[in-house]
Amino acid sequence: MDILYSALEWIMNICYSICHNYGIAIILFTLVSKIILLPVSVWTHFNSIKMIKIQPEINFLKAKYYGQTDIIDEEQAKLFKREKYNPLASTVPLILQLVLLMGVVGVINRNIADPSIDMMMGFVNLGLIPSEHGIELVYSPVIAALSAWVMCLAQNASNVLQSEQSAANKYGTMIFSVGLSLYLGWFVAIGTAWYWVWSNLLAIAQMYILNAVIKPSKYVDYEKLEESRQELNKLKSIGSDKKKKISSEDRRREKQDYKRFFSVVNKHLVFYSESSGFYKYFKGIIEYLLKKTNISIHYITSDPKDVIFKIAEENPKLKPYYIGENKLITLMMKMDADVVVMTMPDIDNFHIKRSYVRSDIEYIYVYHGVGSGNLTMRRGSTDHYDTLLCAGKHQREEEEQISEYYGLNRRLVDFGYPLIDEMRADYAAHEHEEHTRKRILIAPSWQKDNIVDTCLEELLSVIDKERYEIIVRPHPQEVRLKKEYMDALKSKYEPMGIEIQTDFSSNNPVLTADILITDWSDICWEYSFTTLRPVLFINTPMKIMNPEWKNIKSVPVNISLRDSIGKSIEIDRIADINSVIGDMLEHYADYTAQIDKVVHEYLYNLDDSARVGGEYIINAITEKIKAKKNTKE
Repeated sequence: MDILYSALEWIMNICYSICHNYGIAIILFTLVSKIILLPVSVWTHFNSIKMIKIQPEINFLKAKYYGQTDIIDEEQAKLFKREKYNPLASTVPLILQLVLLMGVVGVINRNIADPSIDMMMGFVNLGLIPSEHGIELVYSPVIAALSAWVMCLAQNASNVLQSEQSAANKYGTMIFSVGLSLYLGWFVAIGTAWYWVWSNLLAIAQMYILNAVIKPSKYVDYEKLEESRQELNKLKSIGSDKKKKISSEDRRREKQDYKRFFSVVNKHLVFYSESSGFYKYFKGIIEYLLKKTNISIHYITSDPKDVIFKIAEENPKLKPYYIGENKLITLMMKMDADVVVMTMPDIDNFHIKRSYVRSDIEYIYVYHGVGSGNLTMRRGSTDHYDTLLCAGKHQREEEEQISEYYGLNRRLVDFGYPLIDEMRADYAAHEHEEHTRKRILIAPSWQKDNIVDTCLEELLSVIDKERYEIIVRPHPQEVRLKKEYMDALKSKYEPMGIEIQTDFSSNNPVLTADILITDWSDICWEYSFTTLRPVLFINTPMKIMNPEWKNIKSVPVNISLRDSIGKSIEIDRIADINSVIGDMLEHYADYTAQIDKVVHEYLYNLDDSARVGGEYIINAITEKIKAKKNTKE
C-alpha cells in the first residue's frame, strides 16, 4: 500500500505545484487518474456492450428452460465463452475506485501534516474531518452523497449495462453508493469528499463520451432485446402466480413430511417424481409391487397436488411425501434408502446429488420416452445412475455404446414401457367411435422451431377441411406460455370447424385419430405403438439436446424409424400434404402390419414390462438386505 500512496502522492504534489491551490490540485489529480484508467474504462464499456448484445439470447434461453437453473447456467456459460464475455469485468471499475479512494485518503492525510502544503480552498479547510469538528461540517458528506446520487441517476439512464438492470438492482446500487458516500464523508477529510465529488462528475462525463464514440446501438439489437424481455416477463408473471399458489399450509406440510421421511429407518424403496404427470411412468411397477409384496413404497413428489396422495389413501403401503424443489436438494444429499427410482436425468451433474450418507444406494433410471436418449437428452444425463431400465433394444444398444465410449459402468435391464402396455390394453378393451370424416391430429413437440413456430397456420390453410376433421393439440408448455396466441388460433380456426385443444385431461383425441401429424415429439411412439396407425412427420429442425450424439454409431430411432411408422415430408412440401395423407390412408393396412412388427421388434416385454421392472426392484432390495446381513455377521 505504501507504493500506492507514494505514487499517488507524487502525482498529487505535481498537480499542486502547477496551481498552488489544493482544491484545484485535487480536480487535476482526479482528471489525471481518469486518463490513466481510460483503457480499463474502454474495455469495461466494450464488455458491457457484449453483455447487452447477448442479453436477448440469454432471455430466450431463460424462457426456454424456465425454472431449470442448472441448464440455464450451463447454456449461459457457453454463451459467455463464445462471446469472450467476462461477467466479473463490470466489478473492475468499482474495485479500482475503492482502491484509489483508499489511496487518496492516505495521500491527503499525509499532506495535512506537510507544512509546505496549504490545505485551504477559499474559506474551506480541506484537511478538516467532519466527525472530529462537529455538525457544522456536515455539508461535506452531504455533497459527496449528492454527487453519488447524480451519478447513479445518470448510469441508470445511460450506462449500457446498468440501464438494462432491474429496478431492484438499480436502486440497490444507488442506496449503497449514497450510503457509502455519507458514511465515508463523515469520517474522512473534506479534501477526500471533494475528490469523491469530482470523481463522480468526471465518471458521468466519461460515460457520455464513451457512449458517443462507441455507440451501443451499433452492436445491440434493442428491438430483439425488448421482444426477449417481454417473453421472459410473461414467464416470470406465470412463475410468480405459481409461487403464490404454494400456501403456508403446503409449506408446513413440506416441513412435516421432511421430518416424517427421515423418522423412518431402514427404508428399502423410494420413488421420486417431479410432478403429478410423472406417476404414469411408475404406475405399472408400483401397482405390481403393491400387489405382490409387503414392501413399503416411499414416494417423494415436488407437486403438492400430486395424484399420488389420493392413490395412497387406499394403499397403506404407499407413503407419499411433499418435498419442494429447494428442500429436495438437502433431502437427496441425506437419502438413506436401499433403492431409489427416478425419471429425472442429470443426478449428480447439477444441484440434485446422490446421497452423501450412503454410497451403496442403487439409483435406477426409468425412461419417460421410447425415443433416443442419446439424441434428446443432455450428454451425461444418465452417467451417474447405477441401473437403467431400457424400453427397447435401441436404448440398450445406445447405452452400451455410450458406456464403452465414455468408460462407464452401469447395469442395463431389458425392461419395456409400461405406459404403452397400459394404453394398448385400454385401447383393445374399448369400442372406438366411428366418425364420418377421417380425423387428423396435429400434435407438435415443445422445442425451438416446432410446427407451431414454423408452419402450423400454413398446414391449417392447406389441409382439406371438407374431407378431414382436424384437431390441433399443442404441447402443454405452448399453451401455458403462449395463451394469447392460442386464443387467437381458436378465434380464427374454430369457426372453420378446426378444434384447437388446450385441455389435456383426456387421451381420446390421440387414440381416435386416423393420422397423427407431428415433428419430433415422442407422442409419435405412444400414438403409433398403441393404435398401430401411421404418423406423418414434418421435418422441422431436429430436436438435439446432445451435441455429441454422433459419437455413438447407433442411429437414433427418432431418425431410423421415422419412415417405418409413417412418412416424413419437408416444410417446403406442405402444399402437397393432402396427397401425402391420401396415399397414407390408401396404404393403411400396410402401415398397420409394419407398425405392429416394429412394436414387437423394438419394445422389450410387450404387455409384461411392469412385472419385469417390479421383479428387478424386488431382487435389488433382496440383495441389499442380504449384503447388510452379511456385513453384520
